Amino acid sequence: MKLFIDSADAATWTLPPGSPQIAGVTTNPSLVYQAGLPVSERGYGELIARAAGHGFTEIMVQVTGADLPENTRLAAQLQTRAQSANIGLTIKLPCDPRWEASIDAVHALGLPTLLTGLSNAMQLLWATDRQTRWVAPYVGRLDAAGRDVWSLLEAAVQAQTTGPSLLAASVRSADVLARLMGMGAQAVTLRPDFIASLCTDAVTLAAITQFEGDIQRSLRACE
Repeated sequence: MKLFIDSADAATWTLPPGSPQIAGVTTNPSLVYQAGLPVSERGYGELIARAAGHGFTEIMVQVTGADLPENTRLAAQLQTRAQSANIGLTIKLPCDPRWEASIDAVHALGLPTLLTGLSNAMQLLWATDRQTRWVAPYVGRLDAAGRDVWSLLEAAVQAQTTGPSLLAASVRSADVLARLMGMGAQAVTLRPDFIASLCTDAVTLAAITQFEGDIQRSLRACE
């Protein structure tokens, strides 16, 4: 499973020991704004440079609207920047028919797409027809909305054989992450603080403490 950091703030990309390899970074307009960067070609260009400098091999950035000429221009400009920085670029678009022409235009440039906000099986079928590279359901949001999120995720995993790969977003618990790994999800996006919180575990630390105590007690008994 590939792991992507869900943050546009480069200061959060350095993770503690115990962190697995991170493939790259995913962003959306809200995250870019929160990081203090303009949601524009200039801001995205800065993100691409920072991600490449950090050693990431992939970055995912989202279009800023449904305007076809603007999205085509933005994707082409960012493609040039990414190629110069030697980093793989994926263009994110909402999973909504208003962006269909933009999806096709991005594909015409030879760039992969990710359809974000996937929320039902019909959208999954449509995304497969559009030949998108990734689909990204918001796991936490769907669960909070009372949806049967696992039936959708199972369908998305099955669709990976001939259609888009599943990139699960908005994962908020270790149990959900483990279940996604077991299902065979291709990738997941995680916030940096969530990754850091799982690098150590209270159960593991308790076992270590017990072992260390027993070692010392054994040595004293042998004196």
